[in-house]
Amino acid sequence: MSEEILINVTPPETRVAVIENGVVQEIIVERTNRLGLVGNIYKGRVVRVLPGMQAAFIEIGLDRAAFLHASDIHSPNGGDRASHGGITELLQEGGEIVVQVVKDPLGSKGARLTTQISIPSRFLVFIPFIDTVGISQKIEGEEERGRLREAIERIHREIEPPGGFIARTAAEGAEESTLGADMLFLTRLWASIGERIGEATAPSLIHEDLPLALRALRDLISPVVERVRIDSRETWQKSCSFARKFIPDAPVQIEYYPGGRPIFDLYGVEYEIQRALERKVELKSGGYLIIDQTEAMTTIDVNTGAFVGHRNLEETIFKTNLEAAQAICRQLRLRNLGGIIIIDFIDMSEDDHKRQVLRALEKCLAKDHAKTHITEVSSLGLVEMTRKRTRESLEHILCEPCACCGGRGSLRTAETTCYEIFREILRESRQFDVESLLVLASQEVVDRLLDEESDYLAELESFIGKPIQLQVESLYTQEHFDVVLI
Repeated sequence: MSEEILINVTPPETRVAVIENGVVQEIIVERTNRLGLVGNIYKGRVVRVLPGMQAAFIEIGLDRAAFLHASDIHSPNGGDRASHGGITELLQEGGEIVVQVVKDPLGSKGARLTTQISIPSRFLVFIPFIDTVGISQKIEGEEERGRLREAIERIHREIEPPGGFIARTAAEGAEESTLGADMLFLTRLWASIGERIGEATAPSLIHEDLPLALRALRDLISPVVERVRIDSRETWQKSCSFARKFIPDAPVQIEYYPGGRPIFDLYGVEYEIQRALERKVELKSGGYLIIDQTEAMTTIDVNTGAFVGHRNLEETIFKTNLEAAQAICRQLRLRNLGGIIIIDFIDMSEDDHKRQVLRALEKCLAKDHAKTHITEVSSLGLVEMTRKRTRESLEHILCEPCACCGGRGSLRTAETTCYEIFREILRESRQFDVESLLVLASQEVVDRLLDEESDYLAELESFIGKPIQLQVESLYTQEHFDVVLI
């Protein structure tokens, strides 16, 4: 497998696309007026403590107060702080506290915070308040895990930093001297952060994570990444300087793309972005997925569509589900869907087929940078899973709720609106003594009143003994209307 990373930079927006074997797998968008906050460290002020929720709201200088749960408050002895005492024993309103953002504000929710600070570098994550050594679960070889643990512990004894370290996936195969340089850098960075914490007044930003282009180099570079292409000369120069300093051993080529054709057009990324905003995803076999994103969860429905297979129904269903499993994993990354996800595979009668589809899903999700958890196929044929969500989905960044339907995805029919108008006319005519009534509505509703509903409108006019006038309002949707008394 070969990968490329494309970075498209404009003054108001930076976009990163991950290409695997020529196919777009992941898109990250960050806008200048709404930068990602995950990883930022703040000195905040406690504005409200909620004993019933074992949580508190912290003012860190954003539009909305951020949320801190008792379980996310660092305990010197380890474990859950909520078990050592209530939130009122841990925090007091008006008090100052150092926190780190672990989830960006999503929708109407504020940022999610923790006091368990962690600072990542290329190969290691520094945890100042926990004296431990850990290894990423994605590094599977026991020999390599043991080597990394021994190397980190040995360097740790020499430097004696005030905290612990976790080896990231990128640390696999890294030399001890490289790990030592990373450890020394993180220790010095934490010392400078500590100085700023002592000088700052709440609420204020203490430490800001890297911009998206540099974060992509730090977090996405792996042995399978062949090159990074950047269409901004300034960002390319900064990226080359960053790579020489922090990832000198990476074999990746960082190239400046000066072409006249936009780099995302060259690789078909713009087309994939448009498709990622659609509800329906076509499968090569003729089947399709329907993806519905709601505030509570995301649901994915698998359908055979035009795929009729060649042998029998069970085999057709099995092949469609296998193809859908791969497509679903790609869509989760592409759209950055997180939280609870319910997948409705087509019902399979054979247990072996269910196991194979589930294993295929797990295998594809192993490539995902986000943490996922999958359950077995339920008795209803559903697969429940969770995917860690730290930033907004692609749809939430690029789109807003429809002004007509308010995000429901449907409108009341013109027929329904006509009947509502009839009821309102009856209500108004009985309550007020007027000479006539004027109905303001959309073109579709007025057309129906003059056509299909004209007989009933004439009967109603005769029944109330008042003339009814109709007027088209071009700005109204077919759900909106007004009955004006004249």
